[in-house]
Amino acid sequence: MAHATSAIRNLSQNAGDPVTLSLTVEGMTCASCVSHVEKAIAAIPSVENVSVNLATERANVTLAGPTEPEALVQAVRGAGYAVREVDGELIVKGMTCASCVGHVEKAILGVPGIVRANVNLATERASFRYLDGLASLEAIESAIREAGYEPKRIETHAGSEDRERAANEREFASLRLALIVAVLLALPVFVLEMGSHLVPSFHHLIHSTIGRQASWVIQFVLTTAVLFGPGLRFFRKGIPAILRGTPDMNSLVTVGTGAAWAYSVVATFAPSLLPAGTVNVYFEAAAVIVALILLGRFLEAKAKGRTSEAIKRLVRLQPRTARVVRDGETVEVPIADVLAGDTVVVRPGEKIPVDGEVTEGNSYVDESMITGEPVPVEKREGASVVGGTINKSGSFSFRATGVGSETMLSQIIRMVEQAQGAKLPIQAMVDKVTAWFVPAVMFVAALTFVIWLIFGPDPALSFALVNAVAVLIIACPCAMGLATPTSIMVGTGRAAELGVLFRKGEALQALRSVEIVALDKTGTLTIGRPVLTDLETALGFDSDEVLSLVAAVEAHSEHPIAEAILTAAKERGLQIPPTDNFEASPGFGIKADVGGRTVHVGADRYMAKLGIDFGPLGVDAWRLGSEGKTPLYAAVDGHLAAIIAVADPIRETTPAAIDALHSLGLKVAMITGDNRATAEAVARQLGIDEVVAEVLPEGKVEALKSLRKDGRAAAFVGDGINDAPALAEADVGIAIGTGTDVAIETADVVLMSGDLRGVVNAIALSRATIRNIKENLFWAFAYNAALIPVAAGVLYPATGVLLSPVFAAGAMALSSVFVLSNALRLKRFKSVMDLTSGPALSATGARPHMPVHAPLKV
Repeated sequence: MAHATSAIRNLSQNAGDPVTLSLTVEGMTCASCVSHVEKAIAAIPSVENVSVNLATERANVTLAGPTEPEALVQAVRGAGYAVREVDGELIVKGMTCASCVGHVEKAILGVPGIVRANVNLATERASFRYLDGLASLEAIESAIREAGYEPKRIETHAGSEDRERAANEREFASLRLALIVAVLLALPVFVLEMGSHLVPSFHHLIHSTIGRQASWVIQFVLTTAVLFGPGLRFFRKGIPAILRGTPDMNSLVTVGTGAAWAYSVVATFAPSLLPAGTVNVYFEAAAVIVALILLGRFLEAKAKGRTSEAIKRLVRLQPRTARVVRDGETVEVPIADVLAGDTVVVRPGEKIPVDGEVTEGNSYVDESMITGEPVPVEKREGASVVGGTINKSGSFSFRATGVGSETMLSQIIRMVEQAQGAKLPIQAMVDKVTAWFVPAVMFVAALTFVIWLIFGPDPALSFALVNAVAVLIIACPCAMGLATPTSIMVGTGRAAELGVLFRKGEALQALRSVEIVALDKTGTLTIGRPVLTDLETALGFDSDEVLSLVAAVEAHSEHPIAEAILTAAKERGLQIPPTDNFEASPGFGIKADVGGRTVHVGADRYMAKLGIDFGPLGVDAWRLGSEGKTPLYAAVDGHLAAIIAVADPIRETTPAAIDALHSLGLKVAMITGDNRATAEAVARQLGIDEVVAEVLPEGKVEALKSLRKDGRAAAFVGDGINDAPALAEADVGIAIGTGTDVAIETADVVLMSGDLRGVVNAIALSRATIRNIKENLFWAFAYNAALIPVAAGVLYPATGVLLSPVFAAGAMALSSVFVLSNALRLKRFKSVMDLTSGPALSATGARPHMPVHAPLKV
């Protein structure tokens, strides 16, 4: 939701009462380090005693007086070491609006040693970072309780999801029961009072039967049951919040309904205390307001449950049990009991429980949840498998390599949760407004009461009360608090379903402002490995025969080009004959005898050196070079046999992705270490706008800076270790999910499928989410800006229109439901590019290359 706020507070104690702290110090390696840390801390005037333990990495400090935690931290850092910072997270129950978020954040930040805090209303999570030893979870929990909310620790062991779901269901059921009771009790009150006002015959019926006083007593009984039954939750939260000086939405409801009820009680049982002409009851307002606000809460809870469906679906992907080989027998164990190194057995149709490497058997696995590709991938011995994917056909065994929180699925869930709980820069404005909003509303309500009491028509007291209550009820800032986090939750959840993981929530906002997308070439635009793309034979030679001979010679080389030629021969099912007299001419080519025939393979200069005329295929050589391919010549028994082209082919989905980026109004650049001729050839094929070639990894950072020199925000897309600096430098770093761990850890966004079309979807979804947030914020603020004056009665002098507290409660509930419903529209976001329409990944994770062209020249 908003910025991370630094807040390291004073450590204080009673005079003469020393305090002992235990800090975790990182970086100590020897006794000398211990001495340095002790001297640095002891130099602080208020430190009475310090003892540093190298084995435990703890510094026990006794303070004789008030001390700034920052002084301790700076002393340790000044000595060349660091105080360990710990990330923590708690569930916080009882928050209902943006003011609650501010109160909880303020409470957490008030704990000594807290570095930053971030509270999310939609997820009911508080995440924070604190200095280990200066703060603790217990202290943070205590601060949250003192603020009037209930913290709960997040369980991570097996079954915690079920318990959390059960707790949420109980809370939802309680809210539903409260709503039903409130409606059943409030309905007779509404009929008795409003029926008398709206239907004259009904008014006469009441007076002629039970009488007005009996009607008011009945209303009093029913309304009291509503307020102190289903509505008691508002008083339990609202009154302590007022006493603490931190009023929230519950406080507004409490004051509004309490005032209407109290006034009505006096009018019913002690009417002589009120001025003449002001003896009226507003029981129906108090009762119906509680019912309507509970309805709004109920609808909010229902909609909020739907915002986290993406996480729930991800959690459900993991099976509950696994079959593991223990002591020579296959036994079924809970998923939490699977250990790294265990041999796991998977049968057809089952979900793979954890990550691992196939050790026996083979099968086809549906990995669409990870890659987005619909075609199952073949798995043989040595292939990696991912927990949560589905085994389609054969049985196999694999060795568990990633279990528990280390599985890819768990990491994906963790990334999505972190993104959903993030605060975007756009939320900073909301935080500033809501910090003073509720107190300001209470002031406006009080001012409204005073103005109507002094200047209002008779009965002035009644008008003053009704309008002040209407202001209190209409202004509840629920919609403001939900506007941003619900959109983030739904947007990042939908992104995960499309194979786009936002590792950092801030990237969700930054990505929409990107003007240029810079791409690495190898492994990003291309498949990342050389393949044989062309084989043009000379007159009298057969393509299969030539490829078989060339592959036999290249079998002695470890060059990637040789591997590409051998792979192509095997894919054609060709036999690789044995060779004799292999020779290599560095810088020129290689030669060997194959089945009694002498075969030479190399560059044009090699052919020239051998005196072989390669002119007949010169046109083909020029064409292949202009396409960014590397041409090689093959000669058999001194005669030119063929020209061969090897290249790192462009992914089949890349051209469409580049076109789509252009259609979004973005410029596309390529930054690569390849030679300029090859890079420009690829750029021409794809329509790339700018090319920066022949750069080293550190040069990619400088190239990126030059692309941003005009103030353009830039995203960088890469997959290799050498791309990590550029991914960190970019406004938004986007890593190809099939790339290296270093690249993925450095990036802000990860594309699970390794497909550039995911970049298009990520940018489009970012724009849609931020647009959705702005819509929510506009309506949340516009609603309050427009209706608070109406509730205060500004239209009355000109039009005689007043806003009933009952309608104010209904409008307030509807504003929250509108914001949630608008956020849920993001669930229907359609991917700009369908990732399931392209070719499937092979078992190696690379896309199939273009077919080898081998026409027979006659």
